[in-house]
Amino acid sequence: MVSNLIIGLLTMVVCVAIQGMIMAKMLHTLYNLEKKGWLQTAMFGMSSVLIVITLIILTGNLLQIALWAGVFLLTDEFQLFSNAFYHSVVNFSTLGYGDIVMSESSRLLGALEALNGVLMIGLSTGALFAVLNSLMKKAWVERGKHTSKVI
Repeated sequence: MVSNLIIGLLTMVVCVAIQGMIMAKMLHTLYNLEKKGWLQTAMFGMSSVLIVITLIILTGNLLQIALWAGVFLLTDEFQLFSNAFYHSVVNFSTLGYGDIVMSESSRLLGALEALNGVLMIGLSTGALFAVLNSLMKKAWVERGKHTSKVI
């Protein structure tokens, strides 16, 4: 149990690092889009920005899921990456189908991945909301409807 706790916590630390890099990439992308004048508030512009940011965030989440799948392979919980990845998606998203169950000795890893997934998807959702909120405020200002009150 202690070894699984250590492995799980170390994996979570790596996932936080991945999430941090993805958030930095997202901010860098937004900065570059703004600098080039591509950050438009027209419907097409806003939709394009949200699609790009969502794909960046999704890529980060999939990398973390793949990392957990790799951990499951290294701990001999699964023999095939496809099974480990599927199970990891179910754990990370907290969907919890239960059609593939981990061995009793490794269940703690599954629970830690679910906890990690809740936190990382929460951060991803918060980041996406912040981008949308920023775009909405920008659109509001551009349309001349800005007041001194917070929107």
